[in-house]
Amino acid sequence: MSWQRKINKVLAQHAGFQINRVGKEEYAVPAREAVVRPPADHQIDRLLRRPVFILSPVRSGSTLLRSMLNAHSAVHAPHELHVRRLGVDFGTTLAEQAMDALGHNRADLEHLLWDRVLHRELVRSGKQIIVDKTPANAFAHRRITTCWPDARFVFLLRHPASIATSWHEASPDRRTPTQAAADALRYMKAVQRAREALDGLTVRYEDLTADPEGQTRAVCDFLEILWEPAMLSYGDQAVLRKGLGDWKDKIRSGEVQPGRELPAPHQVPEALKPISRTWGYLR
Repeated sequence: MSWQRKINKVLAQHAGFQINRVGKEEYAVPAREAVVRPPADHQIDRLLRRPVFILSPVRSGSTLLRSMLNAHSAVHAPHELHVRRLGVDFGTTLAEQAMDALGHNRADLEHLLWDRVLHRELVRSGKQIIVDKTPANAFAHRRITTCWPDARFVFLLRHPASIATSWHEASPDRRTPTQAAADALRYMKAVQRAREALDGLTVRYEDLTADPEGQTRAVCDFLEILWEPAMLSYGDQAVLRKGLGDWKDKIRSGEVQPGRELPAPHQVPEALKPISRTWGYLR
């Protein structure tokens, strides 16, 4: 064993690292912003067809809507997937050059990865339509539409003051009511930007709990599928166990109950009044 290998062995055991000769092909490729672009050939580059994304703020009932949709025989609506957080690293300049020769940059490869993960999830479910309801997707709606130009969107709204209250009650030790309102407002603004940029169906949490059949029928019409009664009695016990804050009591044995009363105008924080007016909750 050479002295270099002996030193490396000791370093690995006691320090957790080794010393390696840097070769030309071992230089790590520094991360840099890649051009985000649509698929070069949609038929080849994308396995998914017309995926559905629920864009909503936090604490706005997306888990409720997800559970109702997942009860449909044609719709697979899993838990939050966060696929847009999956990244690709070339590792070496040789890998980057090889992918460039194939016509792929970093963003292209990430799109292929996202599409494959969602497609695998859909195929394993045995259904025809996949729905992702990750609230943070609202911040990346442009990237999502670039990845899947045929994507469909459902915008789920709730009274902004109710969202903020629920967000605070979910973790009162982590955020004050004021902090909860400011944090939730980021999501609301992101959803509104998406609504202004994209076509889609808008559903309100208050309408969903007051008239679940009517609202789920509207969603099915939007998705071009027949409505099924199972959507009203989905019986998702995982949802009951998960702990869904102020609206977990609205889900009993898979049946949707009316939501709590809307806050009075004087109960709406000043920071939330503009978005409350935009969404039609305040005059």
